[in-house]
Amino acid sequence: MSMTVEETKARNKALVDEVLSVYPDKTAKRRGKHLGTYEEGKSDCGVKSNVKSIPGVMTIRGCAYAGSKGVVWGPIKDMIHISHGPVGCGQYSWAARRNYYIGTTGVDTFVTMQFTSDFQEKDIVFGGDKKLAKIIDEIEVLFPLNHGITVQSECPIGLIGDDIEAVSKAKSKEYDGKTIVPVRCEGFRGVSQSLGHHIANDSIRDWVFDKLDPEKSTFASTPYDVAIIGDYNIGGDAWSSRILLEEMGLRVVAQWSGDGSIAELEATPKAKLNVLHCYRSMNYISRHMEEKYGIPWVEYNFFGPSKIAASLREIASHFDDKIKEGAERVIAKYQPLMQAVVDKYRPRLEGKKVMLFVGGLRPRHVIGAYEDLGMEVIGTGYEFGHNDDYQRTTHYVKDGTLIYDDVTGYEFEQFVDALQPDLVASGIKEKYVFQKMGFPFRQMHSWDYSGPYHGYDGFAIFARDMDMAINNPVWSLTKTPWKAA
Repeated sequence: MSMTVEETKARNKALVDEVLSVYPDKTAKRRGKHLGTYEEGKSDCGVKSNVKSIPGVMTIRGCAYAGSKGVVWGPIKDMIHISHGPVGCGQYSWAARRNYYIGTTGVDTFVTMQFTSDFQEKDIVFGGDKKLAKIIDEIEVLFPLNHGITVQSECPIGLIGDDIEAVSKAKSKEYDGKTIVPVRCEGFRGVSQSLGHHIANDSIRDWVFDKLDPEKSTFASTPYDVAIIGDYNIGGDAWSSRILLEEMGLRVVAQWSGDGSIAELEATPKAKLNVLHCYRSMNYISRHMEEKYGIPWVEYNFFGPSKIAASLREIASHFDDKIKEGAERVIAKYQPLMQAVVDKYRPRLEGKKVMLFVGGLRPRHVIGAYEDLGMEVIGTGYEFGHNDDYQRTTHYVKDGTLIYDDVTGYEFEQFVDALQPDLVASGIKEKYVFQKMGFPFRQMHSWDYSGPYHGYDGFAIFARDMDMAINNPVWSLTKTPWKAA
């Protein structure tokens, strides 16, 4: 028997109180501000966000280095990104995200390669500036087709005060103005990887855009130039999105940053519109381009046919009738194909309940795709969301949805155990815990080695993967170890 909205709210409130009861009073008071239930009509989700995690609880967040190197800069394929510091940070982030790209690895593309200054004790004592300069010299000899270098600083760099800016300027001058970008993304900065996104955006503003010479530009503009911002091409997402934009008559001049290049970054200020997918990681540079170059930006959502159609129409509204007609043509072309996907999978997924906990945009963006399949999201939250992320989430969630910000491992396990969803969709750190608890799981950071999930092509794969997870017979053949006894 289904619960009313008021009964759901009361249950969720009692659940939150129960979970908080195990904490010391001070910790419970702090964590209580991050847990709640969405009340329809409110302008936000009623939770506090973008606050430092509490020491001693198991947060699932990453650091500023992860936000810069792992998200914004790392997928730029024709640049070499040096993890400047001890080997661990670079090794842990090496090839971790499936940022697909076209090119010959080690020759003209370098995304899945690991470059590190491998700090040792003597480097901490005497400084690493000379070592960094030597590494840049070696890179120029070993990889002459690279089109630029970034220096992704790890924690020790900020602690000992290395002057990576001076080294970058000197080496850029030595190599005929080559783009060499120092990025102050030491992991201890900020409260999560979110500040790393902001720092990386600012480094593009200061070290790429501000060095552009408009007189030397050979870029030929058209009225229909757009840039895809904040799509990291996980499993080919940016490619499946680009197909739709080009089919409706637009010209994609840049991808940020999946399968992207330094030349595309440099060309973006010539675009007529920036289409922004991951608001959290790239709204900063989009706002800057709007203020400095007068380029408008629009947030879009290419998860599921309902949101895709709405987004295509929103993007087209910034152009003339040719593009508006193109958008309708694309929607009409794919509608029968999408209906076939829904007809196949909706009967198998109708009424299934999902709990989400992901990073920068998916806790809200994927809700529409689940709803297209008849599924219901009963809980959602962000690892590193800000207040404006939760404000945007109110347009997606239903009255009574459980909301949890920077949820701890304990809290999330208790919520899932109490609400018994049919699917948990989160990250790799949570995956095996919930599978051992007997819950179907999909990893929504890198699509569990599947994808793409963006675009019409992606929705067919998304629907198949959700069905494959939920309706897999293994869940009826195994028992949670601690319940089997």
